[in-house]
Amino acid sequence: MEEKKKYARTLVTTALPYANGPVHIGHLAGVYVPADIYVRYLRLKGEDVIMIGGSDEHGVPITIKAQKEGVTPQDIVDRYHKIIKDSMEGLGISFDIYGRTTSKTHRATASEFFKKLYDKGEFIEKTSKQFYDEEADQWLADRYITGTCPHCGNDGAYGDQCEACGTSLNAIDLINPRSAITGNVPVLKDTKHWYMPLDKWEPRLRQWILEDHKEWKTNVYGQCKSWLDAGLQPRAVTRDLDWGIPVPIEGADGKVLYVWFDAPIGYISNTIDLLPDTWEKYWKAPDTRIIHFIGKDNIVFHCLIFPAMLMAEGSYQLPDNVPANEFLNLEDDKISTSRNWAVWLHEYLEDFPGKQDVLRYVLTANAPEAKDNNFTWKDFQDRNNNELVAILGNFVNRAIVLTNKYFDGVIPEAHELTDYDRQTIEEFKGVKDELGKALDTFHFRAALSEAMKLARIGNKYLADTEPWKLAKTDMARVETIMNIALQITANLAIAFEPFLPFSAEKLRKMINLENADWNKLGSIDILNAGDRVETPVLLFEKIDDETIKAQTDRLERIKQENILKNFTPKAVAPTVSFDDFQKLDIRVGKVLACEKVKKADKLLKFTIDDGMKGRTIVSGIAKFYQPEDLVGKEVCFIANFAPRTLKGIESQGMILSAEDADGRLVVIGPHGEVRPGVQVG
Repeated sequence: MEEKKKYARTLVTTALPYANGPVHIGHLAGVYVPADIYVRYLRLKGEDVIMIGGSDEHGVPITIKAQKEGVTPQDIVDRYHKIIKDSMEGLGISFDIYGRTTSKTHRATASEFFKKLYDKGEFIEKTSKQFYDEEADQWLADRYITGTCPHCGNDGAYGDQCEACGTSLNAIDLINPRSAITGNVPVLKDTKHWYMPLDKWEPRLRQWILEDHKEWKTNVYGQCKSWLDAGLQPRAVTRDLDWGIPVPIEGADGKVLYVWFDAPIGYISNTIDLLPDTWEKYWKAPDTRIIHFIGKDNIVFHCLIFPAMLMAEGSYQLPDNVPANEFLNLEDDKISTSRNWAVWLHEYLEDFPGKQDVLRYVLTANAPEAKDNNFTWKDFQDRNNNELVAILGNFVNRAIVLTNKYFDGVIPEAHELTDYDRQTIEEFKGVKDELGKALDTFHFRAALSEAMKLARIGNKYLADTEPWKLAKTDMARVETIMNIALQITANLAIAFEPFLPFSAEKLRKMINLENADWNKLGSIDILNAGDRVETPVLLFEKIDDETIKAQTDRLERIKQENILKNFTPKAVAPTVSFDDFQKLDIRVGKVLACEKVKKADKLLKFTIDDGMKGRTIVSGIAKFYQPEDLVGKEVCFIANFAPRTLKGIESQGMILSAEDADGRLVVIGPHGEVRPGVQVG
């Protein structure tokens, strides 16, 4: 087996969140929580590691948002950079620097990077057709063009993608394109841009990834292989826009660096701001390891495009790993910023003060490491109450409470160990190796499970040994039990430090453990007999149903608002004559009985008082009503439809209902009490 290369230092970067909105739990689960766990783990081991983050502040979506709000793009990025930075700090994401791509350092770094590649002849110039709005007197980026999708017919498709069918588009492919600025029909004009010839670097990229990095996660490796097998094409590195870093060469007036080109250089510029004198050893020294934490939508940029840029420049190290995660859904629906379907971090911190670690725990336990995963508020509550409170918090509290009760807070000595003591110690002494193995390979869910296994061992140990019973007859045995229980507690303070930093710090203070020493993990001599523990405080508290209902009710309101916002009434049916309408005999009836039709999920059987002999009607609304909720209600029905047999039942009419914007059927009836049999019309 090839010996693992040893590194002197590690540079960790996290995808730059786009500064046109706050961050949500999808960003956290995919990128920032796993990156923070990994960095805290390396720091715990005493390794040289820095974590670089920052806001991505250029690009068209920012200019669109600024235009809608009537402010400048700088106003937008200033606002959201602060919200993002503050909320990340609030969750304990421990960046060594959180910078921004509007900084002077970044502008200079990105300009110099482009200029070096330009001077080396690494770009090709191409003239192409692009839409131009003559009234607005500006070039139109893809997102400033709307039209009809040539694939699905959606009238609101953008120039880069149809959000209805998800197809990637070229603006010139749109049917009936319009400028999103003026609504006018844009014209096609020639424009010159500089392109990165990715095809030139394809052979080296293929060797570097497909042969040299077979250990990468399968989702990352597979996506890279798919792109490489399809063949890489030249990609524009400049665009016509007034918001961004100006292209630093003559003849490029009105052009800026494409955001995909300038954003990853932000990792470099932020490192320069952090370490102006020593930054190069983190980017250029062969004994540095570079790791990019990203979501799956950024795999191509970080595994193919940015490495090609670094190859072309020539002096930088390539990343050692890119452990990209898949997506996190919310309540079985895709997270969407445009639909406000998200749990926003800054709002969570306001709604759940002091519960940063609960979110970190749940997002790690549900991390979308190999496939898309799902966040639900019910699962959030269950994991808090049944795992953090009932397992981890319960054990820690019992261990410290019993120590205070029987030994006045002084850690007792361990005496002669029983076979069961040795068995318990044997169970957890290998935790360092198992935890380290999982973290080293970016399996954070498995690592969290290993840490929680320690708490389960501790709970079982106290439950099996029952020191509260032995306290009446054998205090020497109680001393041994409580010493071991407190050593497990100290192990927990170390094991959970990367995952739950706020709780781990609180726990260390309770047992007076000054530092979490990774090398001590798995041992039974972390705490010294004779030292003291403090009065216990609860690490976690139960979350009640009312708190969770407030969150699910909020999401339900958002869902209904989105339905109404996107609702378009169906076109009016062809005109009918008044005589045709009069042929329908619409009457009011009272529901005497209602029941589900056997072996028919959609059907309800109604017994209707129609003011005469009564009638039976079968209606396909079972999905939207419970039968008992309809008994006693007055409904409108068509009385002169020909009888029709459904599931062996003769239906003698049709109950009228309206289809709401969300597809829900609502039974139609009179506002006030009306005698059964009365005609409508």
